[in-house]
Formats: sequence, structure tokens, C-alpha cells
Amino acid sequence: MTKHELKCKLTEYKLDTRGVKDVLKKRLKNYYKKQKLTYTKDSGSSDQYYDYICVIDFEATCEEDNSPDYIHEIIEFPIILLNTKTLEIEDTFQCYVKPEVKTELSNFCISLTGITQETIDHADTFPNVLRSAVDWMKKKQLGTKYKYAILTDGSWDMSKFLNMQCRVSRIKFPCFAKKWINVRKSYGNFYKVPRNQTKLTLMLEKLGMKYDGRLHSGLDDSKNIARIAARMLQDGCELRVNERIHAGQLMSVCSSLTFEGAPMPQNPSFRK
Repeated sequence: MTKHELKCKLTEYKLDTRGVKDVLKKRLKNYYKKQKLTYTKDSGSSDQYYDYICVIDFEATCEEDNSPDYIHEIIEFPIILLNTKTLEIEDTFQCYVKPEVKTELSNFCISLTGITQETIDHADTFPNVLRSAVDWMKKKQLGTKYKYAILTDGSWDMSKFLNMQCRVSRIKFPCFAKKWINVRKSYGNFYKVPRNQTKLTLMLEKLGMKYDGRLHSGLDDSKNIARIAARMLQDGCELRVNERIHAGQLMSVCSSLTFEGAPMPQNPSFRK
């Protein structure tokens, strides 16, 4: 079918017509797949394994010519709470973080992230921010009443930034962040897109969307990643945990395995 024919069919079924041809084909194919399920299920769409997805995209200290041993410290901690049933963002969490090693941001970092030195100077320390994030997740009943998963744009947020930050702050790596959905992997596998075409702006473009907000703002990046995740769920993708960290090392997870997000500790203590 031509792209025009695909759009006509999608319009007929009242489906989204935005995106490149391959994405439209995938969307139509998954619509037909869902329709077949109506013969065996009361609903035309399968239930998602997770009730919520928490999208996290840290911002960290950086310099224009980062050396391999440069210590990145988290300076923005955002979480977007995406309801997998309604595909709506229900709530957001955001805190800025004061770095410990290099307390003064580079001009490059300020220009890239839009985070000012004044904002950082008045921010809280990472252990306190992490505690606030866990408390927020507990209030949302994640890991108790609701199943959830963490979702990131790539591997670095958890395996590098959070891993390094916990060492700097001398605290244990949080249980909830030990496994996650790498949306780049999921996107590439689902839409059959090469890995070099899974950058945030390119993923949005192929889905017929534009970036909304300021690039490299942790909160704005997370919101746009959540838009991609919502579209993938709408198109029939089963977003499942595909990466984890073990003994400080990044590891892949078999797509056939499923995980619930780690339950929130009753009395969180992050100190070793």
C-alpha cells in the first residue's frame, strides 16, 4: 500500500495518521491484530502489564571536552508519571540537585541545560532529592497498589549517571532503578528502525511529532519521551523491561521476561 492508502485506511478506523510510511504500516498491522483478539476477549485491546511508566531523564554536570574519567553529577531529577491505560501524563516530579565535586557549573553546561548557577546553589543534595523522589513514588502507590516500570532514553541515565552519583554521594544504588525500559531499544525493535535513528528528536519526527519545550531540560526531555512511549503503546507495542544493572554493570534483559517495579521501602535509608 502507498502512504496515501495507508493514511486513508487509518482514517477509516479513526487511527492516528502521523508518521513515516513504516510507522503507519506497523500501526495498521497492530490494529488488525487487536481486532482479532475481539473474538476471544471482551476488549479489543490487550491490557498493559504495567499500570504506570515512570519516565526519567537526568541532567548532569558536563564540560565541552569531557575526559573519559570526568565525574558527571546529577543536577536535575525529573519523573513523568504516564498512565498506560489512558496514555495521559498524570503527574510530574522535579528537583534540582547541588553537585558535590564541582560546585560551579561550566558555561557549556549552563548553555546546554539552561540550568543556572543560582538554581544549583539553592538546590538540595542528591541523597535528600532521592529520598523526596522515593517518597513521591510511595504516595503514588507505585510498587504496592500499582505495577510500574522505569523508562529511560538510552542506558546512561541509570548505568552511568545514577551509578556514578551514588558513588559520589556514598549511598546505595536505589532498588527501583536496578531495571528499566530502554525506549531506544524498544522503539528500534518495534518499528524496525536502525539504532542510529533512535535519538529523541528523530523518534518524534518519525512518529509525526515535534519536540515540545527546551532540549536538554530534564523535565521537557522526559515529557517528550513519555509522548513517544504513549504512542508506542497506542500502536500496540508491549513496553517491557529490557535492561538492568548488576554489580555496577549494565546487562540486557530477555524480552520474554517481565518485571514489576521494585516496591518502595517502608523506611527508606540510602546510606551504606
